[in-house]
Amino acid sequence: MEQDTTLQRTRTVTWQDPMVGAQAATTMTGIDYLRAMQRGDLPGPPIAYLMGMGISDIEEGRVVFTVEPAEYHYNPIGVVHGGLACTLCDSAMGCAIQSMLPAGSGYTTLELKVNFLRPLTAKTGKVLCEGKVIHVGGRTATAEARITDEAGKLYGHATTTCILFSANPNGG
Repeated sequence: MEQDTTLQRTRTVTWQDPMVGAQAATTMTGIDYLRAMQRGDLPGPPIAYLMGMGISDIEEGRVVFTVEPAEYHYNPIGVVHGGLACTLCDSAMGCAIQSMLPAGSGYTTLELKVNFLRPLTAKTGKVLCEGKVIHVGGRTATAEARITDEAGKLYGHATTTCILFSANPNGG
C-alpha cells in the first residue's frame, strides 16, 4: 500500500545536557533549583522539550506547568495520549515537593494515581497543571495536581507519593 506523503509531519526536538542541571541540584535548595531552570540559568529536563511543557509559576509547595496539546501528542484514536496528562501531573507534583526540599535532598515518584475526566485535543488550547504539596515527612511526601484549561475547566486530577532521599552519595 502506497502512503500519501502529504500527510507526513515532522518535529525536531533540541535539548541540553541534563547532567549539568542534575549536578547543580545537589548543591541548591529545591525551590532555588526550580527557579534557576525557569529563568534559563540551568537547562530544563529533556522530557519538557520533548513534550512541549514549561513551568509558569513556582512558590514553596506549589508549581504550575503548562502545555499546549498538539497533534504530535495524539494517540491512535485522535485525542491526546493519557501519557501527556500523567507526565504533566507527575512533573507538577514532583516539582511542588522539590520546592520544599533542602539542598542535598532529592525525590522520586513511588506511586502515581491519575483520573482522566475529559479528553485533551489540539483544539483545547493551553492547559495548566497545578501541583500542590499535601505533606512532606522525613521519608515520603505526598502531593495533588489538577489539569485545567485557561477558563478553569477541569480535565484531570492526580495524587502522588514520593520517596525522599539524600542526593549526596556520601549520605550527607
